[in-house]
Amino acid sequence: MTEKLLRVGTTYIPVTNVKESAQWYVGNLGAKLNYEDEDKAILDLANQSFFLVKSQENESANFMDSKGSKRFSLTFEIDGESALRELQKDLQNRGVIVGDIEDRGHAGNNFVFADPDGNLFDVWSELSPSFKANRA
Repeated sequence: MTEKLLRVGTTYIPVTNVKESAQWYVGNLGAKLNYEDEDKAILDLANQSFFLVKSQENESANFMDSKGSKRFSLTFEIDGESALRELQKDLQNRGVIVGDIEDRGHAGNNFVFADPDGNLFDVWSELSPSFKANRA
C-alpha cells in the first residue's frame, strides 16, 4: 500500500494566554513567531508549524491512559544522549517543569516537560532514520 499521508504539517496546542505562551515557546524552545493575534499564534518549531490557540481554562493536549496516568501526545526528537541531557538542564535552568530522564526499554532515553498551561511534551534522544538521512 502506498503511503497516503506524507508528513504532519501543523499541531494545535490549547493555551489560555496567546501572547505569554508565544513568548514562552520562543524564549524556552527557540520557536520562531510567524503570526500572532488575540486568538492564536503561529510558530515554526522542530520543522513543523504550531498553532497556539486561545482556549478555555483547564484545556490541554494531554490525555489519561488506561492505567490513569496523564500522557503527552507529542514527542520531539533530538540528536543523541548528550543533547538530551543538555536540553533537560537548560529547561530546568529556565524554570520549566521537567521530568527525569527515563529508560523506557527501547533505543535512546526520554524526558517529559510541560508548558505554562500544563501541556506535556516528550523528548527522545534518537532521530528517526528518515529524518537523519535527510540531514546528511
